[in-house]
Amino acid sequence: MFRFSIFLSCLFAVSTVCADGLSKDKTRFVYVDRRGKVQSTEIISRYSGKLRNPFPHLDPRLSRAATIAEERARAHSHMRCWRYVKEALLAAGAVDSYPKTSLARQAGAELVERYGFTKLPVRDPYQAPVGSVLVYGSGRGAGHVEIRTSRGFVSDFRASEPSRRPLIGVYAKVDSGAVRR
Repeated sequence: MFRFSIFLSCLFAVSTVCADGLSKDKTRFVYVDRRGKVQSTEIISRYSGKLRNPFPHLDPRLSRAATIAEERARAHSHMRCWRYVKEALLAAGAVDSYPKTSLARQAGAELVERYGFTKLPVRDPYQAPVGSVLVYGSGRGAGHVEIRTSRGFVSDFRASEPSRRPLIGVYAKVDSGAVRR
């Protein structure tokens, strides 16, 4: 009898939830999670803060390089990631000459030493700004390099997720025309 009364009270609680998931006071959204438990969360009706760019002084040519790389990328890798990134940076004017290093894992050091890039304090590839160059290492291998885009990551191929290799660093160029405060 006790189990039956608990069942009826749960059934009543679930039946009082509106079909669209809103509770009666319309400040909470009610749903059933994958375990079958009824959950609720507060509804945010207005965003009061402003979106803030954590890297406001990046060179706009990096965004152009991301677009160029995305246009030229293929569906699958052809093991030419650093070559495609170099060509995109050169075509966008982010670098003034074709980078000389042959291994992708050496890209960060060359971009900093020869082209004025800066290593950003970012450890999560998803937090990298659009147009930044992400350099990955892989032991004694060549490594991997890709550019962050608004849709994901791109090198010689497009990807919605970053490389699984260990991230060496995220590099970007500061806009020379930016006004510092």
